[in-house]
Amino acid sequence: MPGARASDRAYETLRDEILQWRLAPGTVLGEVEQAARLGVSRTPIREALSRLSAEGLVEAQSGRGLVVSSVDIADVRGLFELREALETAAAAIAAERRDAETFAQLASEFDGAATLVRTHELEAYYGLVARFDDAIDASIGNAAFASALRGVRTHLQRIRRLAQDDPARLERAAAEHRLIAEAIRDGDPDLARHATAVHLHASLRHILEATAS
Repeated sequence: MPGARASDRAYETLRDEILQWRLAPGTVLGEVEQAARLGVSRTPIREALSRLSAEGLVEAQSGRGLVVSSVDIADVRGLFELREALETAAAAIAAERRDAETFAQLASEFDGAATLVRTHELEAYYGLVARFDDAIDASIGNAAFASALRGVRTHLQRIRRLAQDDPARLERAAAEHRLIAEAIRDGDPDLARHATAVHLHASLRHILEATAS
């Protein structure tokens, strides 16, 4: 993040640490401690924590101050209902407005994504998924829509990590993403919508099974 403001750097660092579970739910986020750890003053930390609170990643806890918010697996069905409504519509719109070359490249990368899983290059795999999401957001060209999608994806990203990185599921997910990318590349909104719904249903089933007590 060269050249970024101190508050932006602090926000991105803390957000990534929360999403990757390096800062677990319940972790106290004291301004003084975080400022010293990240090498910035308290004001950027305060601004970063305010943004994270607005996203629901940080919450006030009586007697402890600001902490990393809890993750309630009971909310996952509701989140997936919302995500399916948004993601299927976004995929269909992207198929109508896409840059075909962009999604052809993504489809090709997903074709080889199983290798990333087998060689334990999971950050590269998740980076590819993030670029795919960004390409859809750019294709739909609707800032409010993209903002709503990012909000839902943020919370599901934490839940996904809670469900563990199952290599077999990730390989199937890569194939599902490839089909969505191909449908968007080909300008087929119906297939893009259907393939997205199938992918999300499979993801929900995996998360529920993986987190069942």
